[in-house]
Amino acid sequence: MDKITLKNMKFFGYHGVYAEEQEKGQNFFIDVEIYLDLKAAGENDDLKDTIDYSEIYDIIKYITIEKRFHLIEKLAENISSEILSRNTTICETVVRVRKPEAPMNGILDWAEVEIKRTNHGL
Repeated sequence: MDKITLKNMKFFGYHGVYAEEQEKGQNFFIDVEIYLDLKAAGENDDLKDTIDYSEIYDIIKYITIEKRFHLIEKLAENISSEILSRNTTICETVVRVRKPEAPMNGILDWAEVEIKRTNHGL
């Protein structure tokens, strides 16, 4: 299976369990892998044979900026679900959400969740 990757997208959002996270907001970094057959696109050089990844970016941006969730697991699930529902040629997505400013009593680069979802009809 072929793959399109959008890597290290940065958005400011209001996701978190604590009131301070929901009020002040913070940065989130997101990677998305989209698995689908790209053979026709490679042969025909035509956008209709693939997905427009600028549209995928806009979906992720909208969900991350405009919606609010307590958990980054829910953010990742919404992103994956929306991507899969928009295009039935997508077989699978992997979504990673990183939260570098996670409120913890310690030092770390980020907290991250990774989910993998499939389009069950394929």
